[in-house]
Amino acid sequence: MSPIVPGQLSAEHEELVRTVRRFARDEVAPVIAEYYEKEAFPYPLVQRMAAMGLFGLPFPTEYGGMGGDYFALCLALEELARVDSSVAITLEAAVSLGAMPIYRFGSEAQRERWLPDLCAGRALGAFGLTEPSGGSDALATRTTAVRDGEAWVVNGSKAFITNSGTHITAFVTVTAVTARDDDGRPSISTIVVPSVTPGFTVAPGYSKVGWNASDTHELAFSDCRVPLDHLLGEEGRGYAQFLSILDEGRIAIAALSVGLAQGCVDECARYLSEREAFGRKLGEFQVLQFKVADMDARTHVARLAYYDAARRLAAGEPFKREAAIAKLFASDAAMVNAREATQIFGGYGFMNETPVGRFYRDAKILEIGEGTSEVQRMVIARHLGLGRTR
Repeated sequence: MSPIVPGQLSAEHEELVRTVRRFARDEVAPVIAEYYEKEAFPYPLVQRMAAMGLFGLPFPTEYGGMGGDYFALCLALEELARVDSSVAITLEAAVSLGAMPIYRFGSEAQRERWLPDLCAGRALGAFGLTEPSGGSDALATRTTAVRDGEAWVVNGSKAFITNSGTHITAFVTVTAVTARDDDGRPSISTIVVPSVTPGFTVAPGYSKVGWNASDTHELAFSDCRVPLDHLLGEEGRGYAQFLSILDEGRIAIAALSVGLAQGCVDECARYLSEREAFGRKLGEFQVLQFKVADMDARTHVARLAYYDAARRLAAGEPFKREAAIAKLFASDAAMVNAREATQIFGGYGFMNETPVGRFYRDAKILEIGEGTSEVQRMVIARHLGLGRTR
């Protein structure tokens, strides 16, 4: 892909945007409300995204990828989320949390084994980080992996894991304590646990406020034995690995957030140009014009933030602070825009069958997943030279 230029997309990126926008409008929009209402995973849409090559966007062609970049993934996520966030988060989690750890930290043998199916969308991977009692405190990981002969024996549980229980989920990469130092500080490693491993249990799907057409489960591991070669990267480097993965993922979630925020603008502009009250089009009332103008401005600034973070990532420059800023601002923009759009739509905005109703339900998790807004503020503060607070 061509370099990222502020305010300008390359021809390749423009074509990708047009293609995904058309898919979202023509194929996702007409059917997603039914999947959402039934809390059903949209396998046919996933298959179409696979056929389009979306799951392989940022990966080299040698592994079955499209030879693109992370920015291409972000652009696709933004376009999908303009219509629906469940479909967008399915792609985001599959690529940035499922496949990316294998690509970034796996051995060549691991890449050759797992990436082709992941890039083709024939299989999904998941990333098991969060635990029921841990939340944002990843160093409080209780899941353990102990060497026993030629195997790791994994015990513990994970919570809120996306893409972990579908029919095409191939594995979950879990963070686990593999040792402790003399002070009891954990040494965390990442281990790939295939879905067919005995002792690996997937709980029924959660009843969620939003993202109702995505797949999310709690997982349990009871004496799960996996080969030693399922260790991802170096033993004890798991904490650094997932911090790196989350930094990249925050750019992707920012892009998804921008998509939702833009979807709110799109829906409100259409609604105000069609709906009448007191003998006038709603779009003629200045108070409503100002609301949508603020929504559009909010979305534009959030987009520039994730573009900047993506540019830095692509250029090999430090981007941790910029990713945190993008995720913090964009998720807030999505939440505010969803609230304003619901207000503009009135009673219709409170109905699940309307896009605005789904946007409102889907927006809140964007301030929580991939690091809460409070975590983003911690990251930004540390880059300003401020120490840890207790």
